[in-house]
Amino acid sequence: MRLAGSLIAIIVLFASMPVAALQDPTRPPGTEAPVIRSQPVRPLSLDSIVYGQDRKVAVIEGEALREGQGANGIRVRKIHQDRVEVLDRGSPRILYLDKLPQVRGTQ
Repeated sequence: MRLAGSLIAIIVLFASMPVAALQDPTRPPGTEAPVIRSQPVRPLSLDSIVYGQDRKVAVIEGEALREGQGANGIRVRKIHQDRVEVLDRGSPRILYLDKLPQVRGTQ
């Protein structure tokens, strides 16, 4: 009886060890699982916004999109007068219109 209790304690001890610590000695070197790296934020250009009561359209990377539409891994969530909320490959982003340069009047 006492031997069975000790054997169970040893089995429980080994079963609770992390499995990742064990390595397969027959596996060839260099076959580890690939490391998943987050993709860098890609540059997106918000070209223009058409904002009205009945119509809201954002032109992103030359593509006219309405709320809910998507293209090239971008989905438009919400269009505002000065910005657009998008999901870029599943990550939320906010795109702003570029400020126009100041133009002097000529005389």
